[in-house]
Formats: sequence, structure tokens, C-alpha cells
Amino acid sequence: MATLKEKRTCGQRCQDFGHFVWNSDDGTFMGRTPEKWVYISSYYLAFYVVMTGLFSLSIYVLMYTVDPYYPVYQDRLKSPGVMVWPDMYNDEVLELTYNMSDKHSWMKMSSCLQHFLEPYNDTKQEHCNYHNCTSGKYFFQPKFDAPKHTKWSCPFYQSTLGNCSGIDDPTFGYTTAQPCVIIKMNRVINFLPNNGTGMAPYVNCTVLEGQENVRGHVYYPENGTMDLSYFPYYGKLAQPTYVNPLVAVKFDLINQRHAKIQCRVMANNIAYQNIYEPYEGKVDFYLTALS
Repeated sequence: MATLKEKRTCGQRCQDFGHFVWNSDDGTFMGRTPEKWVYISSYYLAFYVVMTGLFSLSIYVLMYTVDPYYPVYQDRLKSPGVMVWPDMYNDEVLELTYNMSDKHSWMKMSSCLQHFLEPYNDTKQEHCNYHNCTSGKYFFQPKFDAPKHTKWSCPFYQSTLGNCSGIDDPTFGYTTAQPCVIIKMNRVINFLPNNGTGMAPYVNCTVLEGQENVRGHVYYPENGTMDLSYFPYYGKLAQPTYVNPLVAVKFDLINQRHAKIQCRVMANNIAYQNIYEPYEGKVDFYLTALS
């Protein structure tokens, strides 16, 4: 008949563990002699030193071959995206709705535009982008001639936006039925908008729904053009003070004061019919003025 195994007490178990950690009879620490621990530690130390060196070498080679000023792959975007400010975006549609008689409502819109236009302040632009650019021509820069090994950026002054600059009217028209929106084309490195005639790209806004509720609209700068001197863009590292050219549009809402509007950047090489990229080359939004 098998003998029942004796149940060991907690003290005995602790004694066994202490004997495992340091066995004075064999002179071993956790089952190995100090000499073996030296061999094992040396092996793993050398192994991880070699692995760290190989990893560091691979990262160095990768970074050495990567151009910090130009991305290797740009296959995701063939045409720049277009955005509108105030940027009241949600998951499905873009709605710019405000109440002319509600100060909190229209101040939300005007504050958004004021914050967005801060980098375009005339004084700031005169200080950081003081290069004299030639209007109507691409600004090619093969060399880094600007200070701190950078390239020049052309100034875009807030005052260029006229009645939608927020200088004379800080409310941007949101206390009335004549609100301003600002259209911006996103940056794509080395992209050259081309109309085939040497003309600059321009913004064209169309009322898709509620034509009877829009009396008209005005562009700032005139004709909604984005001057060629802002292209090409060479990247944030090469042009740290670059600012996007903007186009402001002031709408005159009447009747129900509600409309669906599409604003496109017009150029031969800017696509706008990609159903998978709703903001490529254009932006659709609803504009509503409540009272």
C-alpha cells in the first residue's frame, strides 16, 4: 500500500527555497556555480550587444538613405484636398449654421476664423516672410538660399482677404446674412497646379441646392485666384514659415437663408470626382443663417 506523501509546512518550504537560492554544500547560486553564471551572463551580454548594434546599424542606413526634405512615396494623394473655415466638421456632412441674433452662436464662427488667420497677420508676415516674390510665376528654388539652410516662403497677408479679413469687420459678417467662409487647398510637396494656359488656379463656388436663397457671392482676392508664386511647396523642413494661399468668399443669403454650396479649386490637374475622397479638389457644405 502506497505511503501518503508527507505534507510539508510553510517553514519547510521556505527552507527548501532558501537552499535552492544558495546551496552551501555545492557552492551554487540558483542551481549554478558562480563560474557558470559568468559564462551565461557573458554570452547574453555579447548576444544583446550584437543585436543592438545590428538594429542601430539598420536604422542608421535607413535614415542615411531617406531624404529629410522629400517623402519617398506620395502615391496616396494625386490631387490636394480642399477645406473650408470655419471648420465645423462632423461625421457625415459639413454644416455652417449660425444664429445672427445669438451672440454665442456667431462669435463661435468669428472666433474660429480669427484664430485661423493669426499666422496671416500682416505684421507677422512682414517679419517672417519678407522675400520679394514675383507674382504670376512658379517660385522654383533648387538651392537652400534662405537663412538656416531653408528656402524662401512668399508672404500672404491677412489684408488680402478684403472684407473677409476680419480687420474692418471682426464678426466676418456673421451678425448678418452675409457671412464669409475661407477656402484652403492642402499642401502637396512639389505639386504644380496647371491650367494649361499658365494661369493660376482659382476657386469657383456653385450653389447646388437653394439657388433662390443666395443673391450672390464675392471672392477675395479678386477672382478667387491662388497665385503661382506659392508653388511648389518644398515641405515643412525646407519652408518652416510657409503659409497656404487662401481665398475668402462672402455670400449674400436671402429668403430662407439656407443653401448647399460646392467650392472647387479649378486646375487641369486637380481632380474632384473621386467618390472615395469627398474633399479631393472640392468641398461641399451647407450654409444656414438663422434669426
